[in-house]
This record gives sequence, structure tokens and C-alpha cells, in this order.
Amino acid sequence: MITVHHLNNSRSQRILWMLEELGLEYDIKYYERDPKTMLAPASLRQVHPLGKSPVITDGELTLAESGAIIGYLVDKYGRGRFAPSPDTPERLRYTYWLHYAEGSAMPPLLLRLVFDRIEQEPLPFLIKPIAKLISSRTKSSFITPQIAQHFDYLEAELGKNLWFVGDEFTAADVQMSFPIEMAGIDASRPKLTAYLQTIHARPAYQQALARGGKYEIPS
Repeated sequence: MITVHHLNNSRSQRILWMLEELGLEYDIKYYERDPKTMLAPASLRQVHPLGKSPVITDGELTLAESGAIIGYLVDKYGRGRFAPSPDTPERLRYTYWLHYAEGSAMPPLLLRLVFDRIEQEPLPFLIKPIAKLISSRTKSSFITPQIAQHFDYLEAELGKNLWFVGDEFTAADVQMSFPIEMAGIDASRPKLTAYLQTIHARPAYQQALARGGKYEIPS
């Protein structure tokens, strides 16, 4: 039996979604973030040394990292579904998006989250304006333009196909969901807006929400 070590408001939500798309039975072990630090509890280190989520166990196997988990699940249990055939251009595109989500799209979003929290943290009176100034300039000169560049690119890519790999839904779309949700897409990007509406309406996505519990993307 597959067990998902599920941290609230985290990337592990898309692992639940992938399992629902595959129609697999699974158990969930729930973990809650520290409400002040928003970090995972130390108990997750008993499952994986990094103490982060998602992590799954499947028999003797313990596996972390969203892309690795999704790839493993599809390769082992997909029966040819949710991934293009090997040695095709679509397979290369699928692999690209599976890695792009965390390798390229997420870093500037995480930087924005960190710098937003710096501005919100209680700091000594003399330090706070300096910290806010550094944060504001870093965001305006680097982070915000990087995010815009990436999401203009994604908007254009979805102008070519219904899904990221082509006309068929794949596991790469599951992997890509988290950065797009975290970005806070608005009406200025209609393709991405429609894409989110489509994936949110999928029965498996809704079933994963019902099992995973309250899901609020950090922003």
C-alpha cells in the first residue's frame, strides 16, 4: 500500500491528485506546519532525512521530490496513461515540463515568498526600513521581472496546445499545477486562467482536495 506523508498546504497535494487520477488506493499520514515558522514538523525527518514533503512509501521504497514521485507512480502504475510513449518528441516535452516546474518556475516564486515575509516580520525599529528597502528593490529589479518572464512564457506555450505536452492531459500537468497556483494568476493571462479552471474541475483534483484537507497556497 502506498502511503503519502502529506504536509498541509504543500506540494504533496499534487501527489494525492496524481494518485486519484491513477485510481490507486493509498493511505495518508497527515502533518501540520508550525503556524509561526510555516516549516514542517521534525517528525517528518523520521521518514526522510530532509524532513520535507512530499514523501511516499511504497513497500520498502521511500521516495521524495515531487517530480521523482510522479514519474515513479506513472511508470509503475500508469499502464501507458499520463505519459507519452518513449522515444517520441512528446516524451521529451513531457520530461522537460516535469523538471521545469521545480527547476525553473518555482525558484523566483519562493524568493518572492521569502522577501514578502521579511517585510512582514517584526524587526527592530532602525533595521525594519532598511530591510524593507532592500526587499522592495530586490523584488522590483529581479524577482518580479523573473516571474513575469516565466509566466509570459507559460501563457504563450498554452496558446499552442490545450495541455503543456500537447492535446492530452499528462502527469506533467499535475506537476505544473503548483507553481501556477502559487503565482496568483489573474485575468491578464487568460490561457493560464482557463488552464487552472480546467484542472480544478477535474474529478480527481476534487477528490484529492477532499482527502487532503484544507489547501491554501502560500502567497
